[in-house]
Amino acid sequence: MTDQPDAAAITWVGQVVGRPVIRVTQLTGGMTSRILRLSHDTGDDTVLRLITEEPWRRHGAELARREAETQQALAASPVPAPRSLALDADGQHVAHAAHLMTWLPGEPDATRSDPTSLHAMARLLAEIHEVRVAPRPRTFQSWAWPAKWVVPEWSAAPDTWRRAFEVLAAGDPPWEPCFLQRDFGPRNVLWTGDRITGVVDWVETSTGPAWLDVAHGASNLAVRHGTEVAARFSAAYVAETGRAPAPYWDVMDVVGFLPPPGGSMWFDGPGRHRLEEHLARVLSELG
Repeated sequence: MTDQPDAAAITWVGQVVGRPVIRVTQLTGGMTSRILRLSHDTGDDTVLRLITEEPWRRHGAELARREAETQQALAASPVPAPRSLALDADGQHVAHAAHLMTWLPGEPDATRSDPTSLHAMARLLAEIHEVRVAPRPRTFQSWAWPAKWVVPEWSAAPDTWRRAFEVLAAGDPPWEPCFLQRDFGPRNVLWTGDRITGVVDWVETSTGPAWLDVAHGASNLAVRHGTEVAARFSAAYVAETGRAPAPYWDVMDVVGFLPPPGGSMWFDGPGRHRLEEHLARVLSELG
């Protein structure tokens, strides 16, 4: 067995599934967690989430339970999500909140910006928004809390951010409840060739306005590829669903990318300025 960072977790997995683990591979991309791909002696693979990173660790039990419950609900849907296998939310057997799920083939590919890929992602998001579960997940939480409403020191357009803060201070517009993935973006979409084979990371699943998911996908695309690619993704979603754009939620999502006081952003200078350009564009759509 290679790379075994948590022996108790691996032992627990072997016990709950009844299949010894013969290889452990740490997957990349998790901001909240250590994500391990586990290979079993039967030739099958599973995935173990260990919620290890602060501030998420202190809420690990809630996040792990939410993801497990969501995946159980999605089992009856056509959405290509992992299926929950076992849960140790309170860390009774493992040092961290732990969630074991099925492994899905494919890899995230943040380089994709072509029209076909953007439409495929928009189609997947539209499918997610059609999911109906009872009871509904919790109401969404804004990631643009007022403590973040500070013009970043690197900004080349401070008035753009001030205008965004004014928009948010006016309060949310009315919205229709919808099932949200709530962290939709290229990092959480799996591809095999030109086919989407999965969407992962369901710890933030919520009920809220559909456009909030669109906005988050667009913001993530803007950071890497620029606001024109983000706009094409949003337009693809409109074409798929007929829903009208709702740029207020784009503004909320962009401001949510700002760090809390004393924190730092997780992406570099060019990405920050692409995000700022994206904010200027969505503000212009608000009039």
